[in-house]
Amino acid sequence: MSEETGLVRPDVTAADATLIARECYGVDAAATELGSNQDRNFVLVEPDGARSVLRVDNPVFGDETRDAQHAALDAYRAAGVAVPAVLPGLDGALTQRWRGFAVRRSEFADGEALVDAGYLAPVVLAEFGTLAAASVTALAALDHPGLDRAQMWDMRVAAEQVRRLAPSISDAALRTAVVTAAEEATAALEHVSARLPVQPIHGDLTDDNVTGRRGDDSRLHPHVVLDLGDLGLGWRVAELAVCVSSMLHHEPERPLRTLETITAFHADAPLSGDEALALWPLVVLRSALLVASGWRQLEIDGDNDYARERVAGEQAIFDAATSVPLAEATEIVRDAVGFGAPGPDLPAYPAPELSMLLPDIDGRVVVVDPGVESDELAAGRWQAPDAEAQLIDDAHARGARVAVMPYGVYRLTRTAVDSADAAATWPTETELHVAPGPSVRLLAPVSGDLRTSDEAVILAVDEDWELELRGAHLESSRTGGVEAGESIGRLAASFENRVITVGVRRRDAPPQASDPAAARRVAPERVAAWRRFTADPAPLLGLPSHAQRDEAGDELRRRERIFAEAQERYYERPPQIERGWRHHLVDTTGRSHIDMVNNVAGLGHGHPAVADAAARQLRRLATNSRFLFRDLAEYSERLLALMPEGSGLDTVLLVNSGSEAVDLGIRLAQAASGRRTVVALREAYHGWTMATDAVTTSAYDNPDALSTRPDWVHVADVPNRFRGTYRGEDTAVRYLADLAADLDRLSAEGRDPAAFLCESVLGNAGGVVLPDGYLRGAYDLIRDRGGLCIADEVQVGFGRMGTSFWGFELSGVVPDIVTIAKPMGNGFPIGGVITSKRIADALSDQGQFFSSGGGSTLSCRVGLAVLDAMVEDDLQRNAREVGSRLAEALRGLAHRHPLVGPVHGIGLYLGVELVRDRETLEPAAAEAAAICERMRELGVIVLTTSERSNVLKIKPPLCLTAESADHVVAMLDRVLSEGW
Repeated sequence: MSEETGLVRPDVTAADATLIARECYGVDAAATELGSNQDRNFVLVEPDGARSVLRVDNPVFGDETRDAQHAALDAYRAAGVAVPAVLPGLDGALTQRWRGFAVRRSEFADGEALVDAGYLAPVVLAEFGTLAAASVTALAALDHPGLDRAQMWDMRVAAEQVRRLAPSISDAALRTAVVTAAEEATAALEHVSARLPVQPIHGDLTDDNVTGRRGDDSRLHPHVVLDLGDLGLGWRVAELAVCVSSMLHHEPERPLRTLETITAFHADAPLSGDEALALWPLVVLRSALLVASGWRQLEIDGDNDYARERVAGEQAIFDAATSVPLAEATEIVRDAVGFGAPGPDLPAYPAPELSMLLPDIDGRVVVVDPGVESDELAAGRWQAPDAEAQLIDDAHARGARVAVMPYGVYRLTRTAVDSADAAATWPTETELHVAPGPSVRLLAPVSGDLRTSDEAVILAVDEDWELELRGAHLESSRTGGVEAGESIGRLAASFENRVITVGVRRRDAPPQASDPAAARRVAPERVAAWRRFTADPAPLLGLPSHAQRDEAGDELRRRERIFAEAQERYYERPPQIERGWRHHLVDTTGRSHIDMVNNVAGLGHGHPAVADAAARQLRRLATNSRFLFRDLAEYSERLLALMPEGSGLDTVLLVNSGSEAVDLGIRLAQAASGRRTVVALREAYHGWTMATDAVTTSAYDNPDALSTRPDWVHVADVPNRFRGTYRGEDTAVRYLADLAADLDRLSAEGRDPAAFLCESVLGNAGGVVLPDGYLRGAYDLIRDRGGLCIADEVQVGFGRMGTSFWGFELSGVVPDIVTIAKPMGNGFPIGGVITSKRIADALSDQGQFFSSGGGSTLSCRVGLAVLDAMVEDDLQRNAREVGSRLAEALRGLAHRHPLVGPVHGIGLYLGVELVRDRETLEPAAAEAAAICERMRELGVIVLTTSERSNVLKIKPPLCLTAESADHVVAMLDRVLSEGW
């Protein structure tokens, strides 16, 4: 083994490789060296462009080893694992001899390098796990004498190799960290190593030895397995550990993302309990060996640029592998692959609450709710620095003697906003907040061995579990063995609230920083381990359990059982959102996300004025617009006052949605004009009713849209100056000429238009602003022919433009009919049509108009509250200022990232168009979808839009802050830099 504690590569140059190709293979080719730690590899390029790879083996490897590799390649091919074939030389042999060196030539594996690919998506991480499982399955039956060989990368001897190589690490702190980590991992392996299955394994199935192929989703996916230089017998689970370790540097801040790789492997090649215990120690040991080996390689082969370039990545792997305590990572792995963990055998006590801990407490015990769905934390109360103290004080004010903050409830009060990472929201202990009062006895709720430490009283329940009580007011009176119900001290008298934290934890749990007055907490991704390291003390305290787990997966499966395929949902793995506040969405684990898509909640989520108005009205009256009540006229007048002065728009009809509003607008135009034909623009979306679907021409929403329009719909060209028939700034005249020609043809056919329907800004395209003069010219053309003009303001209106309240005002026009909806109720379903009395009255010839919910007492009261809040919160100004800042920053990204094309829009209706080529504007739709997935991981909700689905739509609540806008841009910059 000693000869392999670092190997110097064969002294073979590129010129030599060219000579070898000619002499041994009869190939004239240019040679370029590829990297290797211990061999020499060259890519050979022949005059016709054909490529192959030449490998000059280190002399330490014998023919049996090479023959075993050839047998393994056959086993891989038989199992369907893609590998390059070894090409025979002129004499037909796979291994050639040249000046004492063993030489082989292989097919060139097309693809891209994965090692430098940056971020790897969950699907790619899982595919590596699947590939590792395929590898061990394919090689399991392989039997060859060349497999049983001593080599430094055999994880069975990795600890010994780290000890030998560590002196080469000149950085003393790093050397100590590497040795310490290796020793801890080795100790963990000692318990299971003798029971780990041994079989032939690749031994180096990493991102450096697998080529990537670009998929339809624009991501690199593992494809061809390369380099069997470390093939040999080894622990089966080491194949997975080596693979997992190579995934770590792709996002070293989040090592637990490699659970994707682990669970995918387990699905195809199930891990035993011992293998699950061994996996993360092996990941740590592999990372330590990589660091030590890299330093040693530079020490003996200083000109090895490949080794030098790998040093930083190898340390990133080590840092990531050791960033989570070893025991914790092991429990997370075991939980992920389905191995349970026994809990403590603790008694459960009935009421009265706390009687087995604080028997002298006289008064109510109240469990307070700091969780995501807590009613006590509405209106943003959870963001106050003293939010938890307020909950406790409120409970005491209502007569509670003890306020309990329970174990295992994801705390909204600890949620962090504008953060790429989730905060530590899950408490591993229970807090008891005892009101001021006299000293009271403290009893042992369970038998065990008692000891004290600082401000803690620790009761060892058995060999594995202990109960810990912490608090500044605890006065312990004894140590040693105690029986349940015996006195162990007192809770001191105080004029202030007294806090006791109660925790039940395994004795092998990693240490956590502690605060005498607060429960320890962990981030959501670590809960799986700490649910096993700790137990809910609620039964000991005579309390019900309130512990929570992330149920998003269950909720998704539940929805899939009852939803139709046509019912859309966002994201591959959606978070379960149960709380919103302003422009933040919070999932059930307390993870916050910046909401960049919910234009329905124009004011922001959870607006207290709207909620209060709705609640008051529901307590007072719920009826429809056929009854006489004040708010209907009040709301209608307020809406009319928002129209341009002198517009002639004096009548309001209220409905429940944008689809209904546009549907009604079409009916009004047809009734008033006595015609049927509606001119709609290509690539538009207007709703889902029969009429609005008829004028929806987006092929994204309906692939057959253009070919299935009814005869009363005429589709005109969309004036998209970025992607349309005519492009550039001065395109309105040409688009209008085409529209005029369309209208002339319709007239000749006896189909003069009833209406022209158009979004004032092309919302479905991602906020594309119409060419200057287009909308005014279009309105003139339609009106000259006796038609009416409908402005669909459902998405773009209501202050979102910032510089104007309505989108049509940007073009200096006044429509005949305005349809509105989404933000009118801030989440409550309200839609409306604003028009003239002349047009509205034409509908009476077709009967009466009525909407049960539209114009109801509740919708009018909510609508008024929204209008009041828009003024009080100055949201139109905010849309202008923050929207301008955001648009400028997004356009700045284009200077650094070629994928970023034009940034459309105005105010807080923006669209970032992603293109593969800025000249051809080839849509980057797959990239856009993948980027949205990565942005969600970083706490930003953004989605795609447009006919080509390559535009990131940005239409957040109008209360978006500059700080959050800056964070969104920073996260998008990160994704574009690191990958998706």
